Amino acid sequence: MAVPHVTSLRRAPVQRRSAERLTRILDACAALLDEVGYDALTTRAVAERAGVPIGSVYRFFGNKRQMADALAQRNLRHYTEHVTTRLKEAPPGDWRAAMDVVLDEYLGMKRTAPGFALVDFGNQIPVGTRGAAPNTRVADRLGGLIAGYLGRTPDDDLRRVLLVAVESADTLIQLAFSTDPDGDPAIIHETRELLRAYLGRVLD
Repeated sequence: MAVPHVTSLRRAPVQRRSAERLTRILDACAALLDEVGYDALTTRAVAERAGVPIGSVYRFFGNKRQMADALAQRNLRHYTEHVTTRLKEAPPGDWRAAMDVVLDEYLGMKRTAPGFALVDFGNQIPVGTRGAAPNTRVADRLGGLIAGYLGRTPDDDLRRVLLVAVESADTLIQLAFSTDPDGDPAIIHETRELLRAYLGRVLD
């Protein structure tokens, strides 16, 4: 089992059993976020749902904010893995196809991943998140993937353009899902068109 690569852990799991316990804790956290929300989330409830002693939760996390941040980082890792797999199947060198993969995988997680609506990649955690610059992490990950797919160097210009695209898409997708629980199709369509027009200036 792969050990989650997160920076908010008090102690990284070494043994398989410890890694499995961490996975159960994060899964429980995600499920409870959907059920009760962030404000009502407690480390004790997570421990009970995961079937682990409360001390096991505190072995990894000092508080629920760190746990939610770890879930956000795991979400980004899963998202990156899914995008990487899909890009291998996309037409080579077609940045529009790559952008569709990036957007569609994000929409898929918004609709199906437990806890994602509240935690996302870190932007949605309701405790002073902007300083952590989660969208910068997302843009950096996507920059490396898309640059490799397009056969170009992930330079500062590409990073800046992708950061603007990620920030814009993030705001618009939040709007789409605040209007419709499954994402307002018209707003999603406009988001896709906006991204194509903006990115076309640099990538065409």
